[in-house]
Amino acid sequence: MVQINWVTVRKGLVISLILWIILREFAGDIGGLVGFLAATIYVGYKADEGYMNGAAHGALVGIVGGIVGGSIILILYLIGLGDTAKQLWPVTGVIEAIIVIVLYGIVGGMGGTIGSLIKR
Repeated sequence: MVQINWVTVRKGLVISLILWIILREFAGDIGGLVGFLAATIYVGYKADEGYMNGAAHGALVGIVGGIVGGSIILILYLIGLGDTAKQLWPVTGVIEAIIVIVLYGIVGGMGGTIGSLIKR
């Protein structure tokens, strides 16, 4: 059974945000994705109990990060900073946002699996 360690998920969210910001400045969107993947590998490594638990932790980092990031983008639009929001996350609709969140969950799950396999 998968047991979620929320401290590890929170650390992964913070690490993914920091790496996403730094690497996105140097390498664009690919750099941001690499930073996110590195953070989910870390989360999978820190999660105990096998690869399913690592995958669940990585997926949670992706899903929660996507939801929180999407909320921040929505707030930027609402306060009139739409141009800044488009630069951060070029998603224009709700369906696209849901697709991006699901994709981040999948990539996060893969990263978490890789991290847990590295730990073995």
